[in-house]
Amino acid sequence: MTDLPHLRLEDAPQRIGYTSTQVGRGEFRLPPRDRTLHARKLKADLEEAKAQAEMLRQQQSQGSRVLQRQAEGIVLTFRSDPGYDLKLESLELRRHGIELLSVTSDDQEAMTAKVFVPEGELLRFLRRVEVYATHETRTGTYRNKGLVESIASIRLAVVEDFWEDLLPFPGPDEVIWWEIWLRGGRSNASLSHQRFSELAQAMGLRVSQEHIAFPERIVVLAFGTQRQLSQSLDLLTLVAELRRAKELATAYVELPPREQREFVDDVVQRLIPPPADAPAVCLLDTGVNRLHPLLAPALAEQDAQAVNPDWGTADHHGEQHGTGMAGVALYGHLVDVLSGTDTVLLRHRLESVKILPPPPNHNEPRVYGWVTQEAAARAQVSAPRRNRVYCMAVTADDRDQGLPSSWSGAVDELCAGVLDETPKLMFITAGNVRGELHAPEYRYPDWNFERAGVEDPGQAWNALTVGAFTEKVFIQHPDFRGWRPLAESGDLCPTSRTSLAWPDEHHAGWPIKPDLVMEGGNYAENGTQRSSLDDLSLLTTILHPSGRLLETTRDTSPATAAAARVAAMIWSQYPRFWPETLRGLLVHSARWTPAMLRRFPGDRRSAVQRRLRSYGYGVPDLRRALYSAENAATLLYEGELQPYHRVGSEIRSREMHLHELPWPRQVLEDLGEIDVTMRVTLSYFVEPSPGRVGWGRNHRYQSHGLRFEVIRPLESEEEFKRRLSRAEWNDPNVRPERVGETRNWVVGDQGRTHGSLHSDWWQGSAAELAQCNRIAVYPVTGWWRERSHLGRVERRARYSLLITIETPRQDVNLYAAIAAAAKVRTELLVSG
Repeated sequence: MTDLPHLRLEDAPQRIGYTSTQVGRGEFRLPPRDRTLHARKLKADLEEAKAQAEMLRQQQSQGSRVLQRQAEGIVLTFRSDPGYDLKLESLELRRHGIELLSVTSDDQEAMTAKVFVPEGELLRFLRRVEVYATHETRTGTYRNKGLVESIASIRLAVVEDFWEDLLPFPGPDEVIWWEIWLRGGRSNASLSHQRFSELAQAMGLRVSQEHIAFPERIVVLAFGTQRQLSQSLDLLTLVAELRRAKELATAYVELPPREQREFVDDVVQRLIPPPADAPAVCLLDTGVNRLHPLLAPALAEQDAQAVNPDWGTADHHGEQHGTGMAGVALYGHLVDVLSGTDTVLLRHRLESVKILPPPPNHNEPRVYGWVTQEAAARAQVSAPRRNRVYCMAVTADDRDQGLPSSWSGAVDELCAGVLDETPKLMFITAGNVRGELHAPEYRYPDWNFERAGVEDPGQAWNALTVGAFTEKVFIQHPDFRGWRPLAESGDLCPTSRTSLAWPDEHHAGWPIKPDLVMEGGNYAENGTQRSSLDDLSLLTTILHPSGRLLETTRDTSPATAAAARVAAMIWSQYPRFWPETLRGLLVHSARWTPAMLRRFPGDRRSAVQRRLRSYGYGVPDLRRALYSAENAATLLYEGELQPYHRVGSEIRSREMHLHELPWPRQVLEDLGEIDVTMRVTLSYFVEPSPGRVGWGRNHRYQSHGLRFEVIRPLESEEEFKRRLSRAEWNDPNVRPERVGETRNWVVGDQGRTHGSLHSDWWQGSAAELAQCNRIAVYPVTGWWRERSHLGRVERRARYSLLITIETPRQDVNLYAAIAAAAKVRTELLVSG
């Protein structure tokens, strides 16, 4: 099969005015109320909250001088009746400084909202209740009815109301590290951090110097008790959310090393080091022992750094986790390199930024979102023109269960280039099952699917999260006769985590994780015993005082390093690709193994979703990612659209892009009923807003969303436009008749809407595909549109679009027919 460079769509897309065809929401449900009694009750609640705040401030003002400051306001807790929602959009009045902080639901299915009310603005809520009690509209209803009747009670917020963690709320005198989400945003982050620090330290709390800023939140850590937090009402008015800070969990490495020194020198003799400007895999880990003879040629001294220079750059981990990841990120599986005789040509480099402090400081939690961003910035400053792939095989526990955290939000900011306008490609491990693997109740793979959710920050939307599969099933060591591998070839590595364990309600709209899987080794069992074996592991680098240079490793850490290596190798061949394109191309090239298909058999959408949330899109194929073929042509487009704009006082959707695809129509029609596959992948980065403000209308996590649709075989271009955009309707109030769908999409238009990476493939006849030569990219809503006060309404959004058509027929040259079209050009491919 001939390896051919991919093709780039040259023509600019047709830009079409866009208005969503979605209809309005259903009727908002309200519990039955006696209007007079209910208004009286809520007025009493508000007056009681005001009186309680004044009393507490008077008591607390007798303390330290730092507490004697002008009150900023109070935080109120609004609660609905069980089974009903609060009318959240009416609780917030931004122009008056009234801000919705966070939203939760309790075991009784009652909604609770925390709302900051500035000093002097409480009267606005009282007036809204009074108007409800006294003003009837022309239609016979009452003003403010939806807001007031949705509220069951109002009270002054206490420290426990801010708790957003799945773990139990700490006891009054339990000393912990708190993750504290402050009101405010990036524009006033330093001032908010300073104000909180002054008040917190006066209460005896220890506050981290580092902080991380999002558009509407600042995250810091504080060490102390909930009693100390609750001692100052002014301190609580700065807070939006509270969580327990996370202790980190590193990779699970136990096996003894193998002495293989004699092979290392041979590889060094065959090695051609990478050029200085080669793309790099930047490891954010425990450091790297760069003097290892296999690593030194690709890791320059100036490219080994630490977030804190006092930590040093060498690998302090007991099993040299970072050094092991470096070996995989550079060479892949070392057995293949050591056993060969060919020249070893390195096309990419290594960088290392230590993000974990050496002992004895390793147990102190830090703002790991800030640490990750700081580490990436150090690498960027050191070599600003270098293409780099960030690789982080370090995680915390999974108690966020797929919802954003400060760490995953920081990763999303980093990838989107929010802080420096430079988008970045990042790979994160899905995390591992650890001691549980040896527990009697562990059952493979049920535990992985039901109880082991992807770990923080693997839920990040913009990063590629990597799980592990395995093809290692042969046990040859005589000491382990009678042992058998836990996983069959091609199935999930026994330690790899999945998103099937996340609650069902977190699956709707949230990303599919992991995105990909790579080789992570296998485990073996003998009756009730389970263990990792060298025969089922991967070989990598270590620099041990004894002189050992080789060690075995396993699990999702080397899988993540291997995926980052593949991305760097692609970037060395296509240096102009955007990070969004590389991200999409890895997923675009991935396929499920036969074992994965057997685990969740069939084409039902439920089976496909379970497969996706266990293995992502499968195992990426380097050759498929690098090259097209005569019977499998890949087109790519990199561009940007403006999702929203301001029309008078309204914010509306602005445009969609319509791409004409240069399909070889005559070739496809001549093939008739021969099977073909069309795969489409849309990749873009979102700007996050990770505070838990009841994700939904007006408070979405993503800045914007994009979707793709392909014209249907029996659809005209005009019908296609009308199907997607109300702006194309002849009558904006009358939906045009739909054209029947006859195409067989595997993931489906509902299943492919998760996160910010959308991939799907259609399988059918060549004759049908010949008519499908239009693809649209259009916006869906996000906080850029709904939070207009943040000034992002007019921003443009980059995206990468990948389309491949292929046929199993080896005698069909689709590539040549497409490449001959005036609308495409051959992508630059670096040779050598």
